[in-house]
Amino acid sequence: MHTLPSPALPVGRGLAYVCAAATAWGTAGAAAALLYRGSGLGPVALTFWRTLGGLLLLLAVRAVRRHRTGLSAAPAPRSAEPLRRRAARAAATGTALAVFQAAYFAAVETTGLAVGTVITMGAGPVLIALGARLTMGERLGAGGLVAVTGALSGLLILVLGGGSGATTVHPAGVGYALLSAVGCAVMTLTTRRLGSGGTGDPYTATISAFAVSALCLLPLAAAEGLWPHGHDLGRSLILLGYIAAVPTALAYGLYFAGLAAVRAATASVISLIEPVSAAALAVLFLGERLTAATAAGTGVLLTAVAGLAVSEARGGGAGPRG
Repeated sequence: MHTLPSPALPVGRGLAYVCAAATAWGTAGAAAALLYRGSGLGPVALTFWRTLGGLLLLLAVRAVRRHRTGLSAAPAPRSAEPLRRRAARAAATGTALAVFQAAYFAAVETTGLAVGTVITMGAGPVLIALGARLTMGERLGAGGLVAVTGALSGLLILVLGGGSGATTVHPAGVGYALLSAVGCAVMTLTTRRLGSGGTGDPYTATISAFAVSALCLLPLAAAEGLWPHGHDLGRSLILLGYIAAVPTALAYGLYFAGLAAVRAATASVISLIEPVSAAALAVLFLGERLTAATAAGTGVLLTAVAGLAVSEARGGGAGPRG
């Protein structure tokens, strides 16, 4: 696993980190869909193990880093970020992370990988753009309003376009996906707003968020059923290990680091790499098929969000307020 950068991150490297994170996230839903077929785990339990595994990996990497750099005997440098600000960010991002992941896996279980991912990651940029306007003064503009309208139209087509004999769009799955998008928006906006300015350590912030998320999920996961079935345990553990390592510990570490240098709306648009790769995996390896209406809704939604990206780029890249 790569070590994370210092808080003073160049914008170009931040963009690369967000791209890598989005690409890795695109494989998480496919691995989860495979887990559902034999592990007996539900979406909350799966999210708990994903978060806990990612947390343990991040802690192990931090210990190795300190050992190699000779920091184990020296006190850790005190962050310039106030303790109250760090605690607030950890609580908000950790809770939002738990909602984001658990609701996403519930959407995948209910309505399929392709549709669940497209709705989650399609609605996310719209919510993030609106939230950035309200909380950080980032103006949406006329082009942004058109993009929001188009994205909502695409979501409506997706909701109403599921037909028999192919991938069926279930309203409950759509609801889970939209809840996941809300969690993603809160997580992104909180990280961007409280983490801007280069005063915090994104590595430590990621570990703190994962710890809060795991604590939030543990009682719900225990009630749902915490342990995978024993008859296919080896396969389940391999898949859980992959989910914890690549689309969790590595991807979220890179994403939180990238948000220190990249605008929230820009990061959300880059994250649309995820639904494209997830949908391709669903069709190629999981046997999912999309109706013409679902494909059309996907196209409308992604086109609208691409328009939002153009609108953001023409807005001059003004930084957040406050």
